[in-house]
Amino acid sequence: MDISHVFENNENWIAAKLEKNPDYFKNLAKGQNPDILYIGCADSRVSAEDLMGVQPGDVFVHRNIANMVISIDLNAMSVLTYAVEYLNVDHVVVCGHYFCGGVKAAMDAADLGILNPWLRNIRDVYRIHKNELNAIKDETLKYNRLVELNVQEQCVNLLKTAVVQKAVRNRGMKIHGWVFDVGTGKLIDLKIDFKAALKEITEIYDLGGMNIDSLTIDN
Repeated sequence: MDISHVFENNENWIAAKLEKNPDYFKNLAKGQNPDILYIGCADSRVSAEDLMGVQPGDVFVHRNIANMVISIDLNAMSVLTYAVEYLNVDHVVVCGHYFCGGVKAAMDAADLGILNPWLRNIRDVYRIHKNELNAIKDETLKYNRLVELNVQEQCVNLLKTAVVQKAVRNRGMKIHGWVFDVGTGKLIDLKIDFKAALKEITEIYDLGGMNIDSLTIDN
């Protein structure tokens, strides 16, 4: 890729937007009011706006390796707090994708240096669900199932935070777990059974002035 073409592409993009709407960028500069916080993977094949068919200003986006929600990740927690408390998003989406490089790396027992602490969080997902995963003999199916279970566990991690618990309680904010199939282009709603996923969570995770066991999540 000749990186100089990026600026040429930018000029063409500006021209196309202005042709459809001369005030497009003036309106964009007035501020943002997204309904969705999208937490996705940094993989170059997965473009949040493209796969959802949305425009700039519609979605607040956070991306990292393997779409993780880690409580001590200041970046992720800052994005979450800003989106929920200041942008007042109505939906938080965790979107993984099949054939995720981060998930694949976590499935292999190898020392990857600085990546080890990050990948350990995915390996912990494997540990939690090892009985189900070890029963899957086909490696590709096992790989993709870990992608799905990782999305589920990151949604659970969202529900462990005070900011999300308060927003669910006070204004009915919704949590969603999705997977993007890079082989077909399809976006899949995992329709996670949060009641089942949260059954092991006790009152120690109740940070938002509510009993987390009574949470009703409309996915």
